[in-house]
Amino acid sequence: MPNPTAAILIIGDEILSGRTREGNAYYLAGELTRVGIDLAEVRIVADVQDQIVDAIRTLSAKYDTLFTSGGIGPTHDDITADAVGAAFGVGVDVRADAHALLARHYAARDAEFTPARMRMARIPDGARLIDNPVSVAPGFAIGNVYVMAGVPSVFQAMVASVLPGLVAGAPVHSHSLKVMQPESEVAEPLGALAARYPALSFGSYPFEVTQGYGVNLVLRGPQGEELAQAWRDMRDTFPGGE
Repeated sequence: MPNPTAAILIIGDEILSGRTREGNAYYLAGELTRVGIDLAEVRIVADVQDQIVDAIRTLSAKYDTLFTSGGIGPTHDDITADAVGAAFGVGVDVRADAHALLARHYAARDAEFTPARMRMARIPDGARLIDNPVSVAPGFAIGNVYVMAGVPSVFQAMVASVLPGLVAGAPVHSHSLKVMQPESEVAEPLGALAARYPALSFGSYPFEVTQGYGVNLVLRGPQGEELAQAWRDMRDTFPGGE
């Protein structure tokens, strides 16, 4: 049985302008691989509601799970909650449980609970809150869409709270072999290996060093005898690898 599939939608002008380096998709990919969920697509959109709505509808229909990152903060351009509400055809408003979490948080720090901060309590109708142990302001889930913060430490904490509740598959294991040959020289024997083991994934990733050209060959698949045999065959095919 194939593993469940997922996508991540990265939301924010700061990513597309190059002002902020995106790392949440990289982190999520590793965590999903660990539990046996295949991250099949990464998409980045600007802070434009129509673009976000369209992407949410498309990706949530195409994959088992959609994660979003960004746009749930306190500023005017944090429009993800409204876009999710529009995508699902539900209203969005300050919700009592989210409001209470934030009110206690700011009161404990003797900080004013401003209207801007209250924006982070706006939740689409029918959504489930996602715990945020880092800065309290919750994410939320509706249908198969999990809406999380863009700040990496908060995003990672939310992923940790969400993953145990998802249907997982077989964790993917990988082996890597460094071969000091140009990619063009390994292409044919690597292709023959891939044809011999169609259920496994074979990748080639070239690099250049002072000594010349090389390629990292990566074998990926579920743990088992087929993966073990393919790894033996790969090392036999490229005996100079390390």
